[in-house]
Amino acid sequence: MKRFSQYMNREVIHENVKNQEKLKDFGITCRYLPDPPEDFDEYEFGIDYLSSQDRAVAVTIENGHISRMLFGATVPDNPDMLKPLSDQELNDLLEKRGDDLIKFFQYVTG
Repeated sequence: MKRFSQYMNREVIHENVKNQEKLKDFGITCRYLPDPPEDFDEYEFGIDYLSSQDRAVAVTIENGHISRMLFGATVPDNPDMLKPLSDQELNDLLEKRGDDLIKFFQYVTG
């Protein structure tokens, strides 16, 4: 997770988050988009992994800057719910999709 710490406290470019076509280049879709975001809000992104959008990252923002990232697994019976990933699941996700996630965070933070 250290590789993502460089994006903490960086400003999120809301217009980039809204660009669904570009997000697809990273295998990511925006599942929840506050438009416009409030001073304290959260974006949720689906990540293609084992099946379509079965992993997600919730990005909490404060005053437009990233304050927290939470990687999780979607719950098939309740798509609005995320369950935490085990250490092994997180490591597998980052091994297989880590480079795309870095490119994604570079894009949404400029």
